[in-house]
This record gives sequence, C-alpha cells and structure tokens, in this order.
Amino acid sequence: MINMIQNAKDQVAALAMAAYHAAVADGSLPEAEVKTAPVEIPKDTANGDFTTTFALAASKALRQPPRNIAQTLLDHMALEGTYFASAEIAGPGFLNFRLNDSWYADVCAAVETEGETYGTNDSLKGKKYMVEFVSANPTGPMHMGNARGGVLGDTLAAVLAHCGAEVSREFYVNDAGNQIDKFAHSLEARYLQIIQGEENVPFPEDGYQGGDIRDLAQEYYDINGEKLLNVSEQERQSELAQFGLSRNLPKMKTDLQRYKINYDLWFLESDLHNSGYVAETVDMLTANGWTYEKDGALWLRTADIMRENLLKSGKKQADVDKLDLKDDVLRRANGFYTYFAADIAYHRNKFAVRGFDKVINIWGADHHGHVARLKGALDALDLNGTERLDIVLMQLVKLLRDGAPVRMSKRTGKAIALADLLDEISVDAARWYFNAKPDTQMEFDLGLAVREDSENPIYYVEYAHARICSLLRAMAEEGVAVPAQREVDMKLLSGETEQALIKQLAQFCEEVKLAARDYDPSHINRYLQELAACFHRFYNACRIKGEAPAVQSARLKLADDTRIVLKNGLKLIGVDAPEKM
Repeated sequence: MINMIQNAKDQVAALAMAAYHAAVADGSLPEAEVKTAPVEIPKDTANGDFTTTFALAASKALRQPPRNIAQTLLDHMALEGTYFASAEIAGPGFLNFRLNDSWYADVCAAVETEGETYGTNDSLKGKKYMVEFVSANPTGPMHMGNARGGVLGDTLAAVLAHCGAEVSREFYVNDAGNQIDKFAHSLEARYLQIIQGEENVPFPEDGYQGGDIRDLAQEYYDINGEKLLNVSEQERQSELAQFGLSRNLPKMKTDLQRYKINYDLWFLESDLHNSGYVAETVDMLTANGWTYEKDGALWLRTADIMRENLLKSGKKQADVDKLDLKDDVLRRANGFYTYFAADIAYHRNKFAVRGFDKVINIWGADHHGHVARLKGALDALDLNGTERLDIVLMQLVKLLRDGAPVRMSKRTGKAIALADLLDEISVDAARWYFNAKPDTQMEFDLGLAVREDSENPIYYVEYAHARICSLLRAMAEEGVAVPAQREVDMKLLSGETEQALIKQLAQFCEEVKLAARDYDPSHINRYLQELAACFHRFYNACRIKGEAPAVQSARLKLADDTRIVLKNGLKLIGVDAPEKM
C-alpha cells in the first residue's frame, strides 16, 4: 500500500516545517503559529515536481514577505537523504522541489513488491459499505440505463474495496406493488387472448405492451394449457406473475453475469411486506410524530422534515419558504403501503439491521426528486440518512452507430436491451464506455467501440498491454528475462519520457483514492488512457531490444512495471488485459 505521490507530498511538508523550526531556533524567523501548507503537483513540470505555498500561508503570521520567508526556509533546509535533488523559489513565494533518482527507483520497487495489489490503500479500512445498483423492475428486459448503472455500481464497489472498505453489492428486486400488479394484469390479458382471441379480451390501457409479455404468456400456455381459464382472477394473476418472475429474474442474473456483474444479495421487496417490516417502519414514523391521516390515507410529513433539514444546513428561511415541498402517502386508503414506504423500510434495514456505515445507490437522473425525501425519512427514524446515504445520479445514454442515433436493435428490431448490446459489442467495450463520468450525458458510439485503432480508447489501452507482453515474449525467446528491481540502475532511466512514465505509474494510487472520494470510477479510465499514452511515447522514443545490456535491462523492467499497472487498472474496471491482439 505504498503511495509514492503521497510520500513525496508528506516529505515536502515535513521539510518546510523542519526548516521553519530550524530558522526559529537560530532567530532567522520569529516563532508563531504556522500550519502545514498544502503540497501540490505543478501543472507545468518546468516549475518542479512538487510545490508548497508554505511561505505564502505563513506570511501574515510571520509579518514578512513570502519570498523572504521562502529564502530563509531554503537556507535552513537539508535535502540529504530525501526524495529531492533541489528546491527553489518561484513567483511570489512558492517553494518548488525536484525529485531525485531515489524516488523514481522506489516507485518501480513498489510496483514490483506489491504486484497485483499495487494501487490499493487502507483509507476506508474498517468501514462497511453497500452499493445498490441496477435494481431494474423484473417485469421486462434490462435496458441501456441499466447497462450504464450496472458498470458504474460494480466498478465503484471495486474501487471502494481497493480502498480497504468491506463492500456488498446488492440488487433490490421490486417484486411487489403497482408494477407487479400491472405485470400480472398484462400477462393475464395476453394469456386469455391466446385462448379466447385478441378481439374478445381487452388489453389494459396502462399494461406492458412489449413482445416479452406475449412470449411469457405463450410459454405459460404451452406448458399449462387452459389451466387458469376457470380459476379466480386473483389466483390467475398471482400464478402468472410468479411464472413471469421465475423466468425474468434468472434471465436478469444471466445477463448481468455475462456483463461480469455478480451480486452478494438479491433482496426481495416482497420479503419486507411479508415479514411486516414495512408496517413496523411506518409505525415507528408515527410514534416519532411524523405522520398524519387524511382522506383515509396515512401521510408522512415530508415537507416538515425537509424544511427542518434545509434550515439546519444553513439555508435561509425565506428561501426555504419559496420551495414547493409536499408530503408523501405511506399507506393508501385501501390499506396498501406505497413504494415509498417500502423504500424507507428497505433502507432502514440496510442501516438498522445490517449495520452498513455508508449506503450508495446508483439511480437514474429522473429520480433526483426522490433523494432528499428518502434521506429525510431516514433522518426521521434517527438513522442519519443525510450523512449515511449517498445517491449517485447518472445521466441518460445516447446510443450512436458511426455518428447516427440508434433507437432499435438490428438483431431484434426492438428497443436496445442489455442482451442486444452485448450481442453487438464485446463485454469489455461495454464496460469501458459505460464507466463514464456519471453526471454527464454520454454518447456511446457502437461503431467506435469495435474499431481497432487508437481512436478507440479501450483498444488503445489494451493494445499497450498486449504490446508489452509481445516484447517480453520476444526478449524471453532470446534468453533475456525481466530483471529484479535490485539489479536495475535507475540512473539510466533519466530521460524525459522514462521519468514521465514512472510518474504516471505512481499516479495510479492517487487515482484510486480520487475515484472512491468522488464516487466516480471513470477516474480509472482516464488514468489508463494517459498511462497507455505515456508508454507508447516511451516505447517510440527509447529503444529496448539491442541497447547496451544495462540500459536494456532498466527499460525492460520499466515496461514490465507498466504492464502490471495496466493490468491492475483494467481489472479494477472489470476489463480483460489481453496478452495478444
């Protein structure tokens, strides 16, 4: 779990503070309360490898110009035994530091030592996280939005686990409520139409029109014939709905496994109702004084809860008063609980029963209005939903083929479903492209996704890995093996492209932390593209095969370290690292 970027930053901060204390000790600077200043990587490496604003931040407390402070710090700074060859003043008082060979050597040593675990850290160690994603209604095939949510949730879970968290992946199966009732009525109509003729059985106006409903009804009829013709409507609908779910859920699992997604738990909404947990949760809200009855229904005082939370967060009363806040029904006049009531109970179960420290849901952007309401309901149950529940809202996917919009599958002539998509492009390409920044609408070009050139980023990155593997095989055939780090003279890797590549290897550890912090696993995609670019530049500028033995050995080692990090990054987002292309 070695992070050489962080190690260097920590060392710069320590050097600046040690120099300040040395200057205070000999009277060069006055003693005052100064704090460790941030250490950053300059955008332009001509300004050094790391920089600190210590002198600028301390200027007010020390009552001296920043450049004077910076010069005094330099006069009292000892770089011997550190990762830095030099330090210098720039601009109004920045202190810029330049790395020496030992840092570059330790980066490569860390990659070699940690191997498959390089890039992991323990920043979330001891934390119990759940990521709930996809959770598509089991009434039909999964669509493009589910495809995007699937890879975002799965990759985010992997990133959080890389940071030491105990992570559970979960699919919430909505096998109760209005959508199942509509599913049952739709199947019933199609079933009866098979027996009595379409002209004799009306189809529900709000029913599911998809061909999959017809297929399920036909499949049931082929197996059971007219078994349900003369039973009660309730019995017929119940059996058809259960039959449909028994076919759809395994198909969902199969499609997701094909997509390299495996869940720790498929949680059934029906279990919440059947166990009485929904009713118990609503009773708790009532006991806490957050419900009232109106028109025979039970309502949650959602507006009051949200108003109270907004005021606590610092919003002005006048601004809050302008909002159109509304209450929510928890139990209808007919005695049935709403989906919102079940959702509150489900999240109460996550926190109160299973003890997750943090729950992250991946939702479509059209659910944005539900976020504050659900968090508020959990706050009303004293579960601190505001802090413990996080929602990642993902924008829509616009599907293209060679620049033209695509709305229908060429294979089926129907709307693009996950299965249709994976029939057209590779799973790896789908996972790569859908692992885009969640809060931006994405354009997914099917034509680009199958191209075998540098314009296709997944091909570009995988090709870098395959290119290294090909090099290693060619060298092995000549009896040249990748050396151990201790056998390499790192001073021979002093070229611009070589050092840029090593810096990029070090950056992987930072990108994993950023992906977890931002709930944005697309950090890894962008990182891998830049790593591949750095490698290709290095490979084109620095000959390996046929160079002097010491140089060849050092560059071969660097190439192999790059292979390891490319493979680790691709594995993190669920993409293969091919050895041949």
